Amino acid sequence: MHRAPELLRTPLVSSLRHPGSHLQLVRVPGDRSAEAFLTLPSQPGESPAELFQRFYRWVEANPEFRILRQDVFGIVADNSHPPGAIYRLNGAEWPFTWVEQGNGAGCPVAGIQVHALAGREVQPLRVGGRTLGAAFEDDHARYCVLAGLQPRDPHASRATQTRELLALMQEALANAGLGFGDVFRTWFYLDDILDWYGEFNAARNEFFRHQGVFDRLVPASTGVGGRNAARTAVVADLMALRPKTDAVRCIAVPSPLQCPALEYGSSFSRAVEVSMPHQRRLYVSGTASILPDGRTAHVDDVEAQVALTMDVVGAILESRGLTWTDTVRGIGYFKNMADAPVFARWCAARDLSAWPVIVTKNDICRDDLLFELELDAVAPC
Repeated sequence: MHRAPELLRTPLVSSLRHPGSHLQLVRVPGDRSAEAFLTLPSQPGESPAELFQRFYRWVEANPEFRILRQDVFGIVADNSHPPGAIYRLNGAEWPFTWVEQGNGAGCPVAGIQVHALAGREVQPLRVGGRTLGAAFEDDHARYCVLAGLQPRDPHASRATQTRELLALMQEALANAGLGFGDVFRTWFYLDDILDWYGEFNAARNEFFRHQGVFDRLVPASTGVGGRNAARTAVVADLMALRPKTDAVRCIAVPSPLQCPALEYGSSFSRAVEVSMPHQRRLYVSGTASILPDGRTAHVDDVEAQVALTMDVVGAILESRGLTWTDTVRGIGYFKNMADAPVFARWCAARDLSAWPVIVTKNDICRDDLLFELELDAVAPC
């Protein structure tokens, strides 16, 4: 029997759904520090302004936390929140990624997710005068979180924009004292993904070969459709770390029910586990209804695609000794938002209605895929 997130089975992670605020907060204590994973799904009839006010209230009530990364999924009515823009509040600033298509629950914005840190000095990372993320460290590793990354020239070819984006990642990582070999998780949101996903993969593969990524750790990743206000071909986020001791390790985790994505030309690991003293973190890539031979399963059957996707992700979690209730954040992507109740029913049947997951509308990398799920989970060693 699965327990709701308020009653997570591990003492390491505490989760709370705030009554009346429609806010799921997962706090992860660390060595003289703490992290917060904030999930704010939009509510029926809620305006974007009301949704953001809920977010601002949390930030103002928790000044000890520095925001590392913010993701927003929704329709941009104007250019007031373009990708790459900077929020400034409580004397701090941070970048955010706004991905279009994500409308839900009667609100133009599907929801907001935030990753924040308290108890550590945070170094803002700037390239070309723009804040792109933050770096911080503890006794065990140096860490980097980047968000709202976009190519400099939206008029260049899509392959050129991809190469520009990857070069920007490399430049920002260098400013943090890291390199692309330290990256363990990426997110890519491609405008009109179905028209050029193969072209994107070719450009990423070329970069990975040049950087020697295939000889080390291939990051976990999500690649879904999503426009942006700047109208670039792609925007991205990433996470990286460089261990200081042998107590920190990053390893690729295979999927028990699927083949490696590398076998069909998509360069990402199904999941990556980061092991640290006293805790393990599992980053599950965007996962969809794909058979062990790489073909799409259950074409035109969204119920079956959701069920298989959840079985696949559940098997990855179980292979590392984790359960759904170890989730600290997740996103469910639907090609058609009208299908979202299928996921809600799946969660309700397993007592996961208060799960920290946003459901949004975004095209998947294949036209016949109707649903994709990503999640992060944390548990003690």
